[in-house]
Amino acid sequence: MTSQSIFRHATRRILGLCAGMLCLALFAPAPAFAGHGGSLPDKHGILLVAFGTSVPEARKALDNIDAKVKAAFPGVEVRWAYTSKTIRAKIAEETGETLRSPAEALAAMMDEGFTHVAVQSLHTIPGEEFHGLVQTAHSFRGMPKGIKKIVVGDPLLAKSEDLAAAADALIATLPEKRSPGEAVVFIGHGTHHPADVYYAALQHYLGKRDPNVFVGTVAGNPTLDDVLAELENAQPQTAYLLPFMSVAGDHAMNDMAGDEPDSWKSVLTDKGITAVPVLRGTAEVDPIVDIWVDHLRAAFDQLQ
Repeated sequence: MTSQSIFRHATRRILGLCAGMLCLALFAPAPAFAGHGGSLPDKHGILLVAFGTSVPEARKALDNIDAKVKAAFPGVEVRWAYTSKTIRAKIAEETGETLRSPAEALAAMMDEGFTHVAVQSLHTIPGEEFHGLVQTAHSFRGMPKGIKKIVVGDPLLAKSEDLAAAADALIATLPEKRSPGEAVVFIGHGTHHPADVYYAALQHYLGKRDPNVFVGTVAGNPTLDDVLAELENAQPQTAYLLPFMSVAGDHAMNDMAGDEPDSWKSVLTDKGITAVPVLRGTAEVDPIVDIWVDHLRAAFDQLQ
C-alpha cells in the first residue's frame, strides 16, 4: 500500500469517527439545566386554599390562619388560592384585587420553580369543593420541568379523631356569657354531597360533651326543623347561634343572624327563644385552626 493510499484510508476512518461523534452529540438526550447552573434545586412551598369571602369583616379569620401557618412553618413561602369563582369575581369587581384559583396559583408556583408543594384545604368537610381541589392538585404532578411532588392536606373534618378534636375545641370556646341550660347552635353550610354526614357525626360528638349544644346546616342535614325539634325537647330560653364555617360571611350574616323572616334568628325568636348570634368564624378559634395546621404538617412531612 502506497503512502497516498494509507493517507486516504486514515482520512476516511477519521471522518467516519467524527460523523459518528456528531450524530451522538445531536441525538443524545440533553441533561436538564436551570440556566447555566445545573438541575433545579428543591424549593418547598405551601398553598392555602379557602372557599373565600366577600365580607371584609370576615377576612380576619383567614388572616388568623395565615399568621398561625407562618409561625408553624418559618422560612417557607405561603401562598393563597380561592375555590369560589363567584367570590373571586366579586372581589375583583369591588376592589380590583385579583385572587387566584388553585390552578392559577399552582401554575404560578410551578413557573417560579417550586418543586414540592403542600396544598392545605381550609374547607370544613371533604365535599365537592375539596375533591375538586384534589383533582386540580394532582393534575400538576409529573409535568415536565414541573412540580415534583404535591400533597393535599385534609379538610377540618376527615377522620374520627378530627371530629373528636373539633368537638373539644368548640366546647372549650363556647360563649363566655352562656348560662347553664342555655343552648348553643352551630350552623354549617351543608351540601348535597355525601360528605354532608359529617355534620350529623359532629352532632354525636358534641352531644356527648354537652346535651344543649346542637348542629344545623343551611343547605343540608341536620335541617333547621331538626334543630327546632331538639330545642323543643330541651326548652331553653336562650340559644346562641354560631357559624360552623371558617368565616362569618354572607351565610352567617344573613341566613343565620339576618332580620329576614326566614333567618335562623327570626325563626327561633318566633318560637319564643331568645336568639343571640355570635359572628365568629371557626378560623378565628385557635384550637380549630390547630387542627388544620396539624393536617398541613402531615402533608408537608410527606414532601420530604
